Formats: sequence, structure tokens, C-alpha cells
Amino acid sequence: MRLRTALLATSLLTATSAVAVAQPITGPYVSLGAGYNLRQNQKAHYSPTTQADGRSNYTGSTSSAFRFGDGFNGVGAAGWGFGNGLRAELQGAYYYNNVNHRRYTYNPGTTDGHSESYGAFVNVLYDIDLAQFGLAVPVTPYVGVGAGYMWNHLSPFTTVYNNGAVDRTGGTNGSFAYQGIVGAAYNIAAVPGLALTAEYRFMGQLDQESYQSTAFTRTGEHKGNADFNDQFNHSFMLGVRYAFNTAPPPPPPPPPAVPAAPPAEARTYLVFFDWDRSDLTGRAREIVAQAAQASTHVQTTRIEVNGYTDNSSIHGGARGARYNQGLSVRRAQSVKAELIRDGVPASAIDIHGYGETHPLVATGPNTREPQNRRVEIILH
Repeated sequence: MRLRTALLATSLLTATSAVAVAQPITGPYVSLGAGYNLRQNQKAHYSPTTQADGRSNYTGSTSSAFRFGDGFNGVGAAGWGFGNGLRAELQGAYYYNNVNHRRYTYNPGTTDGHSESYGAFVNVLYDIDLAQFGLAVPVTPYVGVGAGYMWNHLSPFTTVYNNGAVDRTGGTNGSFAYQGIVGAAYNIAAVPGLALTAEYRFMGQLDQESYQSTAFTRTGEHKGNADFNDQFNHSFMLGVRYAFNTAPPPPPPPPPAVPAAPPAEARTYLVFFDWDRSDLTGRAREIVAQAAQASTHVQTTRIEVNGYTDNSSIHGGARGARYNQGLSVRRAQSVKAELIRDGVPASAIDIHGYGETHPLVATGPNTREPQNRRVEIILH
């Protein structure tokens, strides 16, 4: 029931209706989150002479399993978004859980106390742009992994046995920790850069050795060590994130203007394309047909077909520029093939691809601009 309730809370933001498009992160950001923590049972091995299971005359090794109650955790992070979906961040974390049961002891008894874990992680995350799947929503799912170091403080685990014996296990130890992250961010349209987040985090911590164990029995006080095995936590959190350097999203560009039937002297035609596509739309075919018809009415010696792209790409950096160069050539080839179907001789058509160069509209880097995704048909 506890897991089901927490999972429902995690999915609430993802299901919220959309009123704005998702905002990518480029540059610095900060985030805070808190929520419910479920810690799995953890086993401890007690060294000889501790008499930690309630026996007053036993000096051998014993093992116990501790069960934890409901807990909470909080995280804070500062990071950097690279503009291509990847983010890196430094995160601090805190976990708290009560212990409410101990089993596999020689004598029955009651156990209480609490555990606190705190430390830092370096995380790498990836934002999934739903726009590439045709979903214009303000929700951005993300996944990530992290590695770091966590200290675990037992304050202390105290077991009172029915025979009057008492065992206290406490101290502070640290070890390597790792985590996996699955979440979603809901972007607030009224405040660019601000987003609400919902996350599930799995955190594991390697075994921690040499906590101090002190047992009080009728034969006196007995000290020893307790070694705990790996610790596992499941967290369900809500939070807030703010990305700096985030400008208000521009209004959606108007659809390309439908050119009127060109006068006899018109010699240039523009054909526009969807993002990362080289196939012709219905309107694009109409414009190619107009150019083909005009070539029979104007003294034409050569038809030049030039392809272009905007400066965004499914790839980044130099690879993206090379990809866009090839995409511009494919767009020009699509227009040439349509001109031939409309009766223009193939020998009269020259094609060129210019990639991201010579944009109609000047933009910043990695910007989807519809008017730059075009092919120019020039009648010479």
C-alpha cells in the first residue's frame, strides 16, 4: 500500500494537462526535492563476545535483520545543462528512517532507534524531448545515474529483551553509494526556467563495517562490532527546479506564407519542409508544380535547385553540421524528382545542398526555424 500510494504521487505531475511547451536546459540550474523514503530490511553480523541476541552466556557470532518504518529524504543539487538533453550535477542527499523491529534473536524483545544517511553524488541525467515524438506538452521525462559517498549514522539501535538484557548498536560509518533516477519535469509557462519535478530514486550503499555494539546482560557489559550489509532505499519525491539563462519561449512561428501565383517575371520559388524531413508536403508539391509550369512560359536555360536546413539537428556539434549538409541535398533531390514528374527535363536541373549556411532568418544555435528549412527553385 505504501509503495502504491507513493507511485501515484510520482505520476501526478506527468498527467497534468499541458498549457506550454517544454523548455530545454542550457546553462546552470539548481533544484530541491523531498519526499517519502522506503528502506529495505538490512542484515547485521555481530562479532564474538557481544552477546547481542539477548543471551547472557554466549560468546559466538550472531546475525540479525532490522526492519525500518516510514522515512523521508531530501536532496539539493546544482548542475549544468548542455543544450542537447544531457545534464550533469552535484547533489547533496539526506535520508532518515526509524527502525521498528529486529528478528533472528535468541530472546524476543522490542527495538527502536533511527538511522540517518547523508552525503553527496555526481549525477548524469538525460532529458527526453517529447517534441521529437510529435507531443507538444510542457512535460519533460528524464533518467539518470549517480555515484558518490554516503555516511550512515545509527542513533542507536536499542533492543530490550524480555529477559532484561539490552543491546545498543550505534556509530557512524561511510561507504561508496550509487543511485538511479527516473523523473518528469512540468514546466511553468508563467516563469521561464521554473519547473516542478516528480521523481523515483533508487539508492544503494555498499556494506558498512565496525559499528559499535554494547550488550548489557546479567553477566555484565560486553562490547563488540556490528557489520551491516548493503543498504537499499526507494524514494518518491516532489521538487522544484530553476534553470538560469532560459528566455521566454518564442511564440509559435506562423505557417509559411502561401505565395500568390507569381507574375511572369518571377523567377524564384520557395519550398518549405518539416523538421528533419526531406519529403514534400501537399503544399510543397503545389509550389513545385507552379515552378515547373512557369519554366515553360519563361525563356529558361537552366533551373537551379538549392537545399537548406536550420541549425538544429538530431546530432550535436560537427556531426550535426554534417548531417544537415546531407539533409539539404536530400531535400534538393526530392524537389528535382518532383520537377521531373511535372515534365521538366532532368538535364535542365542543377541541384546543390548548402546545409545550415545562408539562413533566411538569423537565429541562435540549435534553433528550429521553419523558414530556414527550405529549397529555392531559381529559374535562369
